[in-house]
Amino acid sequence: MRKLIIFCLINVITVNLYSQKQTVQIKTSAECEGTCCKDRIEKEMQFTKGVTAVNLDIETQVLSITFKTKKNSVENIRTTISNIGYDADDVKANRKAHDDLPSCCQHLEFIDPEN
Repeated sequence: MRKLIIFCLINVITVNLYSQKQTVQIKTSAECEGTCCKDRIEKEMQFTKGVTAVNLDIETQVLSITFKTKKNSVENIRTTISNIGYDADDVKANRKAHDDLPSCCQHLEFIDPEN
């Protein structure tokens, strides 16, 4: 019986170590009036490795994201958001991805005044 209890405790500790989660808030450049930006970011982030919860508040432009720390990192998540076409804190949006967004989702910083 004692061996069973020790075995169970080791398993619980091991599972907890591998399922550590972190929630972060990342300032984005998502700003369109409708749900276009919100839907796009939340949908794409749902398919990101280790992500368990996503919510974008359009009014504040803040993305709250929960992820498993053993499967991903804040830096990788910021890069993923950039590759979708949006700024993520100090990581600027990927230019090509940004230009592929619908015009309502593009922000003025990237719009070329000569076009």
